Formats: sequence, C-alpha cells, structure tokens
Amino acid sequence: MLLSEQAYKKIDREIAKFPADQRQSAVMAALAIAQSELGWLPPEVMQELADYIGMPAIAVQEVATFYNMYNTKPVGKHKVTVCTNLPCALSGGVAAAEYLKKKLGIDYKETTADGQFTLQEGECMGACGDAPVLMVNNKRMCSHMSNDKLDALVEELKK
Repeated sequence: MLLSEQAYKKIDREIAKFPADQRQSAVMAALAIAQSELGWLPPEVMQELADYIGMPAIAVQEVATFYNMYNTKPVGKHKVTVCTNLPCALSGGVAAAEYLKKKLGIDYKETTADGQFTLQEGECMGACGDAPVLMVNNKRMCSHMSNDKLDALVEELKK
C-alpha cells in the first residue's frame, strides 16, 4: 500500500457517505486525501485508488487532470496559484503574478531550485471583489495582494 493506514481510514469514511454501487463518488475526496499525504499524485497512487474504490484507473486520472487543485507532478512545498481570470486580471492579478515570477525567478508550472515554491495560474476563485487573489496549497486564500503583501507572504512561507 502506497498510503498510510490513516489515509485509508479517511477514504473509507468518504466512501461510506455513498450507496455501495456509487463508491466512485468518493474519488475527489480520495485524491485530496492522497495528495495531502504525499504532496502530489503519482500514477501508481492513482492506480491504487482506482483499484481500492473499484473504478477504472483512467477515470481517476481524468478527474485528477481535470481539476487544477490536484498535482499530477511534484510541486514545491508551497504551491501558489494566482487567479488570472478576467476580473482578477483587470484588478491586478496579472501584475501580481508577474511580480511573483520575478521575485521567485520562475514561470508558471515551475518550481524554485530549493523546492520551496511552485507557481500556477488559476481560474476563478470566487473572490473577484478581493482581487488580486491567490491560493496557497489549495487551502489558504490571500486577498488584495499588493507587492508588499506578496513580499510578506513569501517571507512567511520561507520560514
């Protein structure tokens, strides 16, 4: 088994929420649990989840590659996703992303040499009025990200 016993207990709780013939409905939660434990979703983990849930491996891969919250390649310790959808782009999202690219010395879908940061472009995060916005590791939303706030965030995450 590629995941811990604890991870499988969490997946079992998610599977239990659905009728027995709809176990595949827990695939998104199972992927999130696996990613939380490993940091990303290697092909062999997706295969193991498919076998465990009882669905085709290609279906698990389709879900994992459709949503940008899943990492199908290794990422840095801190995955920073900047919203560049039109409302955010017009309210500083693109400028914030460009500032981070320069500050971190990387482009979208790249990771810093020290493995600390991966930068991604994201779609709407539902906080257009707070633009520019970004997400850190799919869990923490940061709003009104001026250059000063970006500097402070990067310093905080480096610690």
